[in-house]
Amino acid sequence: MNSGATSSGDQSGGSVEVVKDRQGIDQVLLRSSGGFSARVSLYGGQVRSWMTDRGEELLFTSSKAVFRPPKAVRGGIQICFPQFAKSGTLEQHGFARNRLWVIEKNPPPFAVRTDSDGKAFVDLLLKPSDEDLKIWPHSFELRLRICLAPKGNLSLISRVRNMNCKPFSFSFAFHTYFSISDISEVRIEGLETQDYLDNLLQRERFTDQGNSLTFESEMDRVYINTSSKVAILDHEKKRTYIIMKEGLPDVELKQTNAHALCYHSVQNGRPLWILVALAKIWEVKVKPETSEVRLDICAYRITLNRRLRSDSVAKIMLTPFNQSVPTLGHMSMSTLVDYVPVSVMFDTLVWNPWERKSKAMADFGDDEYKRTLCVDGASVEKPITLKLGQEWTGRLDLFLRHSS
Repeated sequence: MNSGATSSGDQSGGSVEVVKDRQGIDQVLLRSSGGFSARVSLYGGQVRSWMTDRGEELLFTSSKAVFRPPKAVRGGIQICFPQFAKSGTLEQHGFARNRLWVIEKNPPPFAVRTDSDGKAFVDLLLKPSDEDLKIWPHSFELRLRICLAPKGNLSLISRVRNMNCKPFSFSFAFHTYFSISDISEVRIEGLETQDYLDNLLQRERFTDQGNSLTFESEMDRVYINTSSKVAILDHEKKRTYIIMKEGLPDVELKQTNAHALCYHSVQNGRPLWILVALAKIWEVKVKPETSEVRLDICAYRITLNRRLRSDSVAKIMLTPFNQSVPTLGHMSMSTLVDYVPVSVMFDTLVWNPWERKSKAMADFGDDEYKRTLCVDGASVEKPITLKLGQEWTGRLDLFLRHSS
């Protein structure tokens, strides 16, 4: 978290305050300079509230939600790790959403640019307890940065690192309950012609045929390999939620045996490895209309000519994002490294329980299905595998747009 848990990463970006909830559990209140706010509970690392400068709540929480551990709170943005739904041997959606996280004041450097300058943000950390290791015997560190921009944009950046001696696989989802006017008044755009697995029909695979997605009954789908942008349009409230998942636009990544640059420096007295994501395992391919590729790694932007081949030893340009970072200029690819670059959140999950299932859930109101819709950025269909020391990063960005 930024300094002292009482100020943002940039003084103009807002403020950060730690308060207690009714159960005595710490919550972090983020306020942007534009009047927006977000409230994050250390129980589950869960965003409980995302509010506009007009005091409108954008996330749904059930009136029957249980706020006492060990129950997960129904609503907000739940962190589902290391399992989604009932796809494995663990409890539904894994255990991260009902564990106590801690505030991390000095997290390790990010392998990607976080865009945190000028924003109120907090860094959280979850490590497995002895009890967790009994049910899932893998040592990990799960980090989460939540950022609130001056105009209200909300970003969640997750990092999972394997601290164990053997590989492990996991699923991950930002399980997001959006507040809506009425389920009959909303539609989703961005999933047209996409393949999906229908969880109501034994995960049978279909292709979406409509121009946009509307709701007339229960829905529980996993859209596969979706685009990075999905929108929820609420006609009655005249607002649109835009959901962006992390990706590298205009760039296709595939496995190769290329080398990569590994540059060592010291920042704030701590060793810092700048690893370029051509790496041992990645080749960069660019769309024909693109003249260059830019990858954001730590504090640097790496610019590559589009004719660069994976087996070449051409030079690349590294330019810093700010003056406090040294300019490296042109450097050649060398040293073999083992690095996992930012991963795309491949899947989009869409869920609404409708009337019958709502009545069957003790922590959900009978008619509350009308006022919420879950659209999640996730990696669940193809589990992520990490070897010792490897780290995976996922990112979700939420934007609000008002319409006339």
